[in-house]
Amino acid sequence: MPRPEKVAVVEEVRDKLRAADAAVLTEYRGLTVGELAALRGSLRPASTEYKVFKNTLARRAAEAAGLTDLLPMLEGPVAIAFVHGDAVVAAKALRDFGRSNPALVVKGGLLGPRVLTSTDVASLADIEPRDVLLGRLAGGFQAPLAKAAGLFQAFTRNLAYGVRAYIDQRVDAGEPAADAAPSPTADTPAADAPTDDAGPAEAADPALDPATAASDDAPDAPDGTPPGAPDDQGEQ
Repeated sequence: MPRPEKVAVVEEVRDKLRAADAAVLTEYRGLTVGELAALRGSLRPASTEYKVFKNTLARRAAEAAGLTDLLPMLEGPVAIAFVHGDAVVAAKALRDFGRSNPALVVKGGLLGPRVLTSTDVASLADIEPRDVLLGRLAGGFQAPLAKAAGLFQAFTRNLAYGVRAYIDQRVDAGEPAADAAPSPTADTPAADAPTDDAGPAEAADPALDPATAASDDAPDAPDGTPPGAPDDQGEQ
């Protein structure tokens, strides 16, 4: 009958393996307590927890999690780095610590559901971090857009210069500028001059004058007396 504390440890390792974005198994034989503390401190910025477990309990946890491919790595004094975040940053931290502390040996690990060898972890450490790659990708997208914007601005500017030069050429040839208003002449009536339906031109027409029309229609008197004058003979 397994002890409750051992059962709790197995469940803890199993849950941590399932919840982690990545896990790296290392052999820490030869590292002092102070060096292990320094290693844990260097992994905290990478959102990585570094813990030591007994191999028998870690093996049971791997079997319970369905990760039987990890069993060959669980030999000797093994500690597991549980990564919550960018696995590249954690791999770099382990690599950098191992350069000054050769007693730390990377045995392999997990990246999601994929099992990693020690060579895979070393290759992972050589990749640029995610934020750097995203920054380069964003810069790569912005460069063509900035170039296109510059080309559009140059095209608009050159078009404006060309149109202006064409207008100046036409003006120099004697044509009025499009924005210049024509000067009024004697033959051109002012646009603001009021006009009457019966203007002076119509009133000056003899054919339309009632007095003139009446005098033209009346017959002349035989003796030259103006029409409408009193007849002396009739009064006598």
